[in-house]
Amino acid sequence: MTDEIVIIGAGAAGMMAAVQAARLGKSVTLLERNDRPGRKIIITGKGRCNVTNAVSLLNELIAAVPVNGRFLYSAFSSFMPQDTMDFFEEEGVPLKIERGNRVFPVSDSSKDIVDALYNAAKRAGVKFKKGRAVDLKIESGAVTGVVTEDGETIPAASVLIATGGKSYPGTGSTGDGYVLAQKAGHTVTELKPSLVPLEAHEGFCSQLQGLSLRNVSIKVEDTKKHRIIYEDFGEMLFTHFGVSGPIILSASSHMRDMEPEKYVIHIDLKPALTHEQLDKRIVKDFAENANKDYVNSLGLLLPRKLIPVAARLTDIKPSTKTNQITREQRAGLVEWLKDFKVTVTGFRPLDEAIVTSGGVKVSEVDPKTMKSKLVDGLYFAGEVLDVDAYTGGFNLQIAFATGYAAGTNM
Repeated sequence: MTDEIVIIGAGAAGMMAAVQAARLGKSVTLLERNDRPGRKIIITGKGRCNVTNAVSLLNELIAAVPVNGRFLYSAFSSFMPQDTMDFFEEEGVPLKIERGNRVFPVSDSSKDIVDALYNAAKRAGVKFKKGRAVDLKIESGAVTGVVTEDGETIPAASVLIATGGKSYPGTGSTGDGYVLAQKAGHTVTELKPSLVPLEAHEGFCSQLQGLSLRNVSIKVEDTKKHRIIYEDFGEMLFTHFGVSGPIILSASSHMRDMEPEKYVIHIDLKPALTHEQLDKRIVKDFAENANKDYVNSLGLLLPRKLIPVAARLTDIKPSTKTNQITREQRAGLVEWLKDFKVTVTGFRPLDEAIVTSGGVKVSEVDPKTMKSKLVDGLYFAGEVLDVDAYTGGFNLQIAFATGYAAGTNM
């Protein structure tokens, strides 16, 4: 009987697990289908890698995981964001904290995070092996090895599935882990996109393609339940299909049971001003441009691309002179600026999502050890599990914490 540990997937969870297991004296083989490890880490945070979120309280961390957050209580307790930060700084990667407690390498390079994990694993004695796992060897209810695409069987006393989800398939996340889990008898819950751009009903989004709005606030309304389900402040982006950007991606993870026109995004383009303050500002702008056409008087108020849309949606003819605009029309403009609506028709495809919602059913996994309750010696970590969090470094923290728990207990 071998005492070899085989970890499938050299992403955030897999490499953290490998480092921890090897540091505890285990013989570890890390099986990765890509030529290089950490392909998905490289593209996170627009290539800067939002490595974790510097919240200090356990309940804040769990609150950032809307799907099965309580499952992570033990894993987070054993490996908090500060532990993640300590790990990378000890590996020679200085970190910085930005708005919303987001943690990035000072270098703004995700490659430094991948290199730190890889080098730590190599120093600990982890053996990296290129290959794609297609099956598990299971005998008498216990895992005994991993079968690769080439037909090779790698003997193993313990196996960790850390293959990621099904988003960004170009990075190797094509859902292999779900197939392996199901072959081992595990339930895989419905896979859906999370932290994903949104398609919109309105035709103006394509006109606004490429426009980034900074320092706006949004409220997401569930029109079926007539209530606001999410609020945020920050940056968003218009695309040819709808909307994207940090606050939109976060909002998407709150949209459950998506159907066309169920959700409306209310955008406050001027959140720092009350209705009254904004009206005074417009009166001042109009006074300074008294003989200008309405459409030519909005340059100080709105980005250039947004002006034709504003002119169309505010019931004021573009050629109207500003000194002829009525108080009622001005009130309509204020209301539009404070409540610019975008109607959501659906999510973009799963392969455009940052993370996959759904995965290996957590009731079939021991939350303290990440060990399968169905197959002895089988473990899961990272995005393959049915847990997903908001943007801001929380999903990588899940990967590191569950990887650490698995590596400690394998």
